[in-house]
Parts: sequence; C-alpha cells; structure tokens
Amino acid sequence: MIYTVTPIRENFLRKARETGLDDLEQPVRQIVAEGGEPCRDALRRARPGEKILLASYCPFTRPGPYREYGPVFVLAQAEEKPAARIELPLPNNSAGDYWKAGAQLVLRAYSAEEDIAAAQLVTPEQIEEKVAEYFAREHIDFALLRFAAYGCYALRLDRAMGNR
Repeated sequence: MIYTVTPIRENFLRKARETGLDDLEQPVRQIVAEGGEPCRDALRRARPGEKILLASYCPFTRPGPYREYGPVFVLAQAEEKPAARIELPLPNNSAGDYWKAGAQLVLRAYSAEEDIAAAQLVTPEQIEEKVAEYFAREHIDFALLRFAAYGCYALRLDRAMGNR
C-alpha cells in the first residue's frame, strides 16, 4: 500500500459537534439532510432526515499559499462504528455510497512543504490509477480530493510510512 486514507481530524469533529464552531471559528450549520450529502466522517451519503453539520474544514497542517478551507458535511452525532477505511477503492455501487458513479472530483497532489505539485479532474473510477501515478513521484507527500461541483472536501490521502 502506497498511501492511507487519512481520517478527518478528531479534534475538528469534537469541536464542531460540541461547541458548534468550525476551523474558521464560524458557527457550523446544523441541517436536516435531504439525502445524498457526502458525509466525510462516515464515508457515506447522508440519509433523508438525518441530522448533519455543514462546516469549514482545513486538511492542511501548516501555513502557506496553497492552504485552503472548504465546506464539509459530517454527521451531527458520531456513528457507533466509525468509518475505518484506510485505502481505496470506496464502494461505488449503491445510493448510499460516498462516490457517485461518473461524478467529477478535483485531485491535487502536494509536496511535504504543502506546495501543489499536480492537479486534474477525475471520476471515481479513475481515482486509484491517478493517485498511484502521483505517489510514484518521490516528491509527492499527500493528495486531496474535492467534489468538483460544490467544492466540498472529500478525502486526504497520505503517503504510507516507509514508502519513499
């Protein structure tokens, strides 16, 4: 395995759920799901009527010109059995799956200094191949995926330890 699916930060989830503030210290929006919203913490789509939060999230660890914040959906209450996926592919066959077949995502690769090194639009079916191409480059440290249409944060993939 050349990478791992990095979980959304636990301190972000706790803060959003307990204090109602996001990474920009803004109030999170508590909403009732229409159904289909991509819940990053659970790596699945929200069910109609489910309580979810919409908040601003930053997957970066240091300041820099490419550091960004963006919208993310998470469940208002943590699931008893949280998503434990550490690698791709994510299921892509039913209405509740995180990826929607044929959807477009923005895939960006970054160096350890968190400078952008490459970017492209991909479909869920292309993610594994393109991520493998990026991680074949020595200077790529991690990759980010965002849903192209609304810009919601989807995933951070970090190079696996010892894989240089």
